[in-house]
Amino acid sequence: MSLKSWLPAVGGAVLLLLSGCATTPLHPTALPSAPRVLSRELQDKILALDPEAVTEADVHETLALAPAPQVINIHGGIYPVYRAMRSFSEFLTGMGYPEASVKLPDGKTSFSCYDGAVSIAGATAWYYEHSGLRPMIVGHSQGGMQAVKVLHHLAGHYATNLPVWNPVTQRAEPRFEITDPFTGAARPVVGFRLPYVTAVAAGGLTRALPNQWDLAGKLRDVPDSVEEFTGFYFGLDLLGGDALGFGPANRYQSEGQAVVRNVRLPTRYHHGTVPSTKHLAENQQVRDWVNNYHPTDAPEFNEHFAADTANILWGADVWHSIKKHWVRELQNLIRARRAQKS
Repeated sequence: MSLKSWLPAVGGAVLLLLSGCATTPLHPTALPSAPRVLSRELQDKILALDPEAVTEADVHETLALAPAPQVINIHGGIYPVYRAMRSFSEFLTGMGYPEASVKLPDGKTSFSCYDGAVSIAGATAWYYEHSGLRPMIVGHSQGGMQAVKVLHHLAGHYATNLPVWNPVTQRAEPRFEITDPFTGAARPVVGFRLPYVTAVAAGGLTRALPNQWDLAGKLRDVPDSVEEFTGFYFGLDLLGGDALGFGPANRYQSEGQAVVRNVRLPTRYHHGTVPSTKHLAENQQVRDWVNNYHPTDAPEFNEHFAADTANILWGADVWHSIKKHWVRELQNLIRARRAQKS
């Protein structure tokens, strides 16, 4: 029996579950795990966490025992750039993020930038309906442009209705609404708000590609379909940087309530390899630096470790935000469930 079939009957009971049951298993390591009830003790530990200062011990001793929001990665379009996003997925799991919340049901670690933004937008609502946790999006190059396009679709800037897209069957479902796991009420996909979305190296010459023409005039505008958005750019980026990655043309701005950060990375970063970060999880000194990182809009890295630290500023910043919103989503889930019982 699928989660959808019993959600209306139990209302908010999903709030203490890890995930819903998939109906068409495609890849066992990428499907939702069996539902688990969070003990009162674990709930209290999660509520006591500071989302802005999540330690490695917090991840392995507390968060690893709870569900995690799906991280939807979107890779760029130039072969073999998808390997960089696969490296980022391996970085996340190496840092302690659950593999099932990184991989897609078909075993892949990212959507392609050529997958329709309508489908990806519909998938975000599907994941929320089946877990009670809102997913996050990480986009690179054209994938970053697609991430922004998803936000505009969720905001209703292209159409008033969006179909729910099932990532297990890889098909759109004949409905435009999901059952909200918090309330049991129907809610449209349009208007759904994500907690965190980020884009790196999005713009530049890739703006000229036909699949991005409908984003003209919208790329740097962040709608209220996301709570926090981070845009990364760096100089000498011909493919993904406007004005070669220099200046205000690369900066995103909020259309309303969305909190937007713009982060300028060093010019030594390379367009096609920014998400290549698997190595950052393989050395304890590097891991410690990454876990203790605090975001800034012009980060610097001046340490000297006997290990590869390429792309550490991008990886550390994104990991900080993912940890933060992992905690916040769980805290929201626990508080909502307790409020229902009171």
